[in-house]
Amino acid sequence: MSTNTASSSAVSGSSSSGSPPQTRSVSPFAAMEVDVRFLGMVAALGIIWIVFHVLADGTFLTPRNLWNLSVQTSSIAVMSTGMVLVIVTRHVDLSVGSILGVTGMAMAVAQQNWIAPALGFGSPGIWILTLLFGMLIGTAIGAFQGAIIAYLGVPAFIVTLGGLLVWRGAAWAVAEGKTIPIIDDAFKLIGGGADGSVGATWSWIIGIVAIVAIVLATLNARRQRKRFRFPVKPMWAEIVTAGVGAAVVVAATLVVNAYTLPPALANRYAQAHGIEVPAGGISFGYAVPVLIAIGVAIIMTFIAKRTRFGRYVFAIGGNPEAAELAGINTRLVTVAIFALMGFLASVSAAISTARLTSATNAQGTTDELYVIAAAVIGGTSLAGGTGTIAGAVLGALVMQSLQSGMVLMRVDTPYQNIVVGAVLVLAVFVDTIYRRRFK
Repeated sequence: MSTNTASSSAVSGSSSSGSPPQTRSVSPFAAMEVDVRFLGMVAALGIIWIVFHVLADGTFLTPRNLWNLSVQTSSIAVMSTGMVLVIVTRHVDLSVGSILGVTGMAMAVAQQNWIAPALGFGSPGIWILTLLFGMLIGTAIGAFQGAIIAYLGVPAFIVTLGGLLVWRGAAWAVAEGKTIPIIDDAFKLIGGGADGSVGATWSWIIGIVAIVAIVLATLNARRQRKRFRFPVKPMWAEIVTAGVGAAVVVAATLVVNAYTLPPALANRYAQAHGIEVPAGGISFGYAVPVLIAIGVAIIMTFIAKRTRFGRYVFAIGGNPEAAELAGINTRLVTVAIFALMGFLASVSAAISTARLTSATNAQGTTDELYVIAAAVIGGTSLAGGTGTIAGAVLGALVMQSLQSGMVLMRVDTPYQNIVVGAVLVLAVFVDTIYRRRFK
């Protein structure tokens, strides 16, 4: 549910001062406050998974493919959370793929030429300084583009289209067209793999913590509604909503733990860590980039829904003129949005570069299309004012599922692009129909 919708619902449902909180009598979905569009995306994702599982001879819904799918989705998912705020304010950022490429290249060059020689190879500070350097570069690029858009009045489409070419060329110029390898093993953990996963035990610990957090968040939300005398959900709706969330966490943990290292890799891992290979094998568990993407999504959801900055973003997207008349510094907010987008692109660059164990000139190519498509498929309206972080992450999973399924079916790359483009157009068409009927 979008922030605006949530706010309006809360206001319209408030009772008079002094009256006790009341339980609303509505349909089951409305009682659980489930966004019908989000539910439709979940259903579409389920259909996509089942269809690909059948067409790919039963290879799609396997622990190995689902684990790889989660890792492949991480980079796009991180950037799609920022693209939601960009599109909500009626802008677009076509340069995120190039920002990813140039920051990834800058991190690899800095690590190899400056940071590692200065700190000494194997120093634990290498990955930290490399990551901070990349984040600084990405944030500065985003803020620079945002300042041109906000203070010089150049349309975001033009600025970021120019940025797409400029930063792609800069990535090539930084390394003179060469592929730069990552030399620090600790930095490589950000990309996942056998060492970049937390294993079965820690995956269950994370899962239990997540379930406890879901229960506490549900109880806190109910307590806050009672405190401000807003209508509360029926108790059965609270239990069902929290139960579904807990079931998803348990199912995801079972899947990532069911994917085990191949025997040869498991033996090497066991020797390196001084342990015996268990009878059931060594589980991968949750990959580090997946945990990073989940953490980013939670933080971005908090920013969008619980902070003044988030309220300003949706206010500007709903009515820019009214927001400015209300005293919101729309120019500064615009700079902050694009700076945040650049920061998130640098996080994705770290994931992508670590996963590839090198920075290449083609890194991030066409990622901007996947990020925009993920946000739009996830329910972010191109007309502005509406969008959710959870929907964008789900949209990224849909996009990556399409690509993964077509790879398993050995569909040629040109036809993959045709399908992705058609899905994007279909998503915009559905958004248009939705706004005509319900706005």
